[in-house]
Amino acid sequence: MIRWLILVLYLCLMVGIGIYCNKRTKSVDDFVLGGRSIGPWFSAFAFGTSYFSAVVFIGYAGQFGWKYGISASWIGLGNALIGSLLAWVILGRRTRTMTKFLDVTTMPEFFEKRYQSPALKIAASLIVFIFLIPYTASVYNGLSRLFESSLGIPYIYCIIIMAVFTAIYVIAGGFHATALNDFVQGIIMLIGIIAVVITILNYQGGFGTAMQKLGEITDDSGNSQTLNTVFGPYPADLLGVVILTSLGTWGLPQMIQKFYSISDDDAIRRGSIISTVFAIVVSGGCYFLGGFGRLFCTTDPEDASKSLINIINGKLEYDAIVPSMLESALPEFLMGLIVVLVLSASMSTLSSLVLTSSSTLTLDLIKPAMKGKMDEKKQILIIRIFIAVFLLISVIMAANKNAYITTLMSISWGALSGSFLAPFMLGLFSKKITPAAVWTCFIFGVGFTLIHTALFMMGWFPELTKSVNALPIPFTLTSPLNAGAFCMVFSLILCPLVSNFTKVKDQKEVDRIFTCYQQEG
Repeated sequence: MIRWLILVLYLCLMVGIGIYCNKRTKSVDDFVLGGRSIGPWFSAFAFGTSYFSAVVFIGYAGQFGWKYGISASWIGLGNALIGSLLAWVILGRRTRTMTKFLDVTTMPEFFEKRYQSPALKIAASLIVFIFLIPYTASVYNGLSRLFESSLGIPYIYCIIIMAVFTAIYVIAGGFHATALNDFVQGIIMLIGIIAVVITILNYQGGFGTAMQKLGEITDDSGNSQTLNTVFGPYPADLLGVVILTSLGTWGLPQMIQKFYSISDDDAIRRGSIISTVFAIVVSGGCYFLGGFGRLFCTTDPEDASKSLINIINGKLEYDAIVPSMLESALPEFLMGLIVVLVLSASMSTLSSLVLTSSSTLTLDLIKPAMKGKMDEKKQILIIRIFIAVFLLISVIMAANKNAYITTLMSISWGALSGSFLAPFMLGLFSKKITPAAVWTCFIFGVGFTLIHTALFMMGWFPELTKSVNALPIPFTLTSPLNAGAFCMVFSLILCPLVSNFTKVKDQKEVDRIFTCYQQEG
C-alpha cells in the first residue's frame, strides 16, 4: 500500500504540472523549446534526466555491473565528464548561438539551413523518428520490469500505463511541462540513488566487506574474476561502453535540443557545473550500485529465489539483476521511493524522446509539405497527435520482453549519433564541412547499424551465443555496444575526410552563418 500510495501521488503531481503548463503554451516555439528562456537549473536537470532513465538504472547498471564489477563506475564518470561536462563546454554556447541565428527548432532543420539542403532535413527527420523508437522501447522495458517485480503489475499493462501518463502531461504542457517535471524528477533521482547505495552497502556489511566479497567471486576454473579492482576484468571492452554512453549524447537530437532552449551564456556556464554534478551522483551511483549485483543474484537455476536464468531460453536475465537487488535489500518505504525514482527517470526521458520525434516529424516533414497552410494551432495539434502515435509504436516494440534493454538502446544511439554527431559538431566549428560529407555520415551511420543489427538477430555472431558461463564479450564489433561506439568514432574521421574532396554548396552563405559568433561576442 505504501508503494501504491507514493506512486499515485507522484502521477497526480505529474499530470497536474502538465495541466498547469498548458496555459503557458501559446506558440510552437513555446511548445517545443519553452520560448528559449529556460534557466541553468531547469536546463541542467532536463539534460540529466533525459540522459539517465531506466535504461541506465535497470539495464546498463545490471548488465555492466555484473560483467565488470566495481570498475563499471568508470562508465558513470565517463558520462559525467564526457557526456555532460565536455558536451556543455564544447557544444553548449555554439549550439545556442547558431541555432538562434538560423531560427531553427530541431536538429533536421539545423542540417537544412547550415548546409543549404532541404533533402538533408527530410533524411534526418526520418532517421530521428525511426531510431528513437527502439530507445523509447528500451525505457519502457526497464521500467516495466521493476514495476512487474515490485508491484505485481503484468509487464504489458506497465507499458500501457506508462505511455498514457507520459502522453497526458507532454501533450498538455509541451516543453514547459517536461522542464518543470524534469526538475522535480531530478531531485527525486538524486535523493533516491544516494539512499539506495547506502542501503545496499549496509546490507552487505559495509563497503569494505562488500568489496571483499566481490574479490572472492571466481570463474569455473577457480580463478578470481577481479571484480573488485579499479579497471576490472575487461578494460578494453569497458572502454567501448564508455564511448557509446558518453560520446553518444553529442549527436542525440533530444539531448542537443536542450542547448537550443537555454536562456544565455551565463546559464550555460552554470548549467555545465550543475549537469556534471548531477551525472556524477546519478550515473556514477547507478553503475557503482550495479557493481555489487553478483552478491545478490545467482545463475543457478535451482536457486529459484535469486536465479537470473531464463529457464525457457537459457539466457542470463541481465535486466532482472537490479530489481532482484532492490527487492532483497530495501525496506518497504524505500522501495516505494525507488519505484518513483525509476518512474521519474523514465518519464523524463520518454517525454524528451516523444517531444523531439513528434516535433521533428511535424515541423520538418508535414509543415513543408502543406506549403504554408498550417498555422501555429494546427502545428501544435499535429505535434500532439504524433506524440500519441509515437508512443503507440513504441509500446508495440516494447511488448517483446525478450529484447535486452542494452541492445535496443545501442541500436538507437549507434544510428543516431553515428549519423549526426560529426556533421553537427564539426558544422558548428568548421566552414569546410560539406553536404556530401553529411550525406556520407547519414548513410554510414544508418547502413552500418541496420546491417549489423540484421546479422546480430540472425545469429551470425557465434561469440554472443556462448553459454552463460562465458559472460564477458570480447572487444569486437560483434557486440551492438561496440558497433555503436565504432559508428560514432569513425564518423569523426569520415566527415572531414569526405569534406576534403568535396565542395561547400554556397561559401558566402556559410560565411554569413558564422558571423553569428561575432555578433554574440
